Amino acid sequence: MSHESLTAQLAPHLLLLATLRKTRNVTRAAELLAVPQPTISRRLAALGEALGSPLTVPDGRGIRLTRAAELLAEAAERALGPVDAGARLAREEIEPGSGRVVLGFLHLLGRSLVPTLLRDYRAQAPAARFTLVQGSRQEMLDRLSSGELDLALLAPVPDDPALETAVLDEQPILLSVPAGHRLAGHEGVGMAELADEEFVMLEPGYGLRRITDDLCAAAGFSPKIAFEGQESDTVRGLVAAGLGVALLPHFEPGAPAGVSEVPLLPPVGRTIGLAWRAGEPVSPAVRAFRDHVKARECS
Repeated sequence: MSHESLTAQLAPHLLLLATLRKTRNVTRAAELLAVPQPTISRRLAALGEALGSPLTVPDGRGIRLTRAAELLAEAAERALGPVDAGARLAREEIEPGSGRVVLGFLHLLGRSLVPTLLRDYRAQAPAARFTLVQGSRQEMLDRLSSGELDLALLAPVPDDPALETAVLDEQPILLSVPAGHRLAGHEGVGMAELADEEFVMLEPGYGLRRITDDLCAAAGFSPKIAFEGQESDTVRGLVAAGLGVALLPHFEPGAPAGVSEVPLLPPVGRTIGLAWRAGEPVSPAVRAFRDHVKARECS
């Protein structure tokens, strides 16, 4: 018999070998494993036959492992450590109260929405664990589709038959201008009035970038891009420095120093929602958190 075939027969009985190494007694091993003693004896005989040599020899009132069996049992003990740890992790993974959720979200949503959702959920499931992943909208979509993420908080909500979604909120988009800008303090501004402005934009792949590009195109112009960034806070900082204007969600609790927010006319907003892969089973941990978030779903 090849060692591969022997490994296949040994694998289901690693715990038996490790237990025998500790107890040196078939009866005691049967008690610890909650298996009838005749079953233990039959398994040992079958393993010995597969190995080509007995695994045990009598030793007083107990047994002694042969040298070959000692080698196998020692290896079994080493293997059981990682297996036991993996079993604990697997149990935690599927238990809603202590399982792990891999959640992706846009940088901007990490300011208040994500902390609020996690705080409220941990109040009812204090042992829940999360791996948090931030990035652009396209990056989150790609990682969600590939299975790297369990759930993703996105804006705008994707229209993709491969994904299921729940709309959580509608977020107004405003024009952010430097405090001394000609439009600062205005009650509203149309997109066409911005044709000659220099824009500070997020890079392609971000939801706000797509919204800005689409609004400019609908108004009949291509935006003059002064700077591109990866985070809305950086974009706001560049606006405050007088380096351009930007379309951004309202800044909570109010516009930062050096920035004036002007409503767009007609009003513009974006949807924020939770997305997950359609028709795919999820662990109870993921389902429990998903249900918690969906409870906030817009009516």
